[in-house]
Amino acid sequence: MAHSNTRPTSRDVAQAAGVSQAAVSLVLGDKWHGRVSAATAQRVRDAARDLGYRPNLAARNLRLGHTRTVLLVVPALTTEFFAGVYTGAARIAAQHGFGVVLYPSPEGVGPARDPFASAQAALDGVIASSMAADALTTIRGDQLPLVMLDSDPQGSLGAATVNLDIADGVRQVTEHLLGLGHRRFLHLAADVPSWTFEVRAHELATRVATVPGTDVRTIRAPLTFEAARAATEAALTASGPHPTALVCDDDKLAAGAYKALRRRGLHVPSDISVTGLDDLALATAIDPELTTVRLDAELFGERGMQALLAVLDGREPDRSDIPVHLVVRGSTAPPRPH
Repeated sequence: MAHSNTRPTSRDVAQAAGVSQAAVSLVLGDKWHGRVSAATAQRVRDAARDLGYRPNLAARNLRLGHTRTVLLVVPALTTEFFAGVYTGAARIAAQHGFGVVLYPSPEGVGPARDPFASAQAALDGVIASSMAADALTTIRGDQLPLVMLDSDPQGSLGAATVNLDIADGVRQVTEHLLGLGHRRFLHLAADVPSWTFEVRAHELATRVATVPGTDVRTIRAPLTFEAARAATEAALTASGPHPTALVCDDDKLAAGAYKALRRRGLHVPSDISVTGLDDLALATAIDPELTTVRLDAELFGERGMQALLAVLDGREPDRSDIPVHLVVRGSTAPPRPH
């Protein structure tokens, strides 16, 4: 294996495949037909893949005046939000002569097939959501200039990290509910192993703990309506005092929770207040409309692309978090006096 700090060269590939450097450039330039055997060509491609070798096409493309290409790796789960991220990234990219290719990790999270075995040499950089980080190793995105979205700035793979201020969003939600008089919270957490969801749980617990006489119970569900409904229903049938506020990691989870509450004959917000996080179109489609935190997905995408441009130019990217805003609607109210 080539050391991570030195990029493998065509000489390394030639050595590993037991061929000349000229043969390597013929094969990787797809000009080998009739000049080297198919078996040799395959050996060169395998060696290049195993070493993680990529010809430096970025420089060549600049000379040829081709569009440069950025890959945006996102989970397939929350399309509406990431559609906004894509729109913002593509807008900034276009201003700088870059195209953006969207690569949804098909299972939402987890490894994905390599869609770029042949084209990967032509990628200039990658912007990736931490929720789809597993797909990065498949596409060797971790060996390209990389910007991570919603990712732990302390432990990020990327050369830069761009984050929304999710912690502040959760603080705004918690302050709002505490201010209304809520003390018993149920946290419907996204069952997704991702830093952005750990932040939500940590902030909620930390903020609520500053007020005496409070209590937070956590239940988990994958990001689907049905899973959220089932988890909420199970929590409401448990014995003990009922929560007066249900804090959901995501609007989709909140919509699933609404179904469970309706089935139990509970009314939002007179029996229980509910909050979300995202401000998807869904938030105003459900009744009552959802109190949630608005995340500016397009700005997120713009900042991701700006950070990648900075990395490519050797500049220091903007490291400040993107502000988020609580939008108060009809799903929250003071708890009923007992």
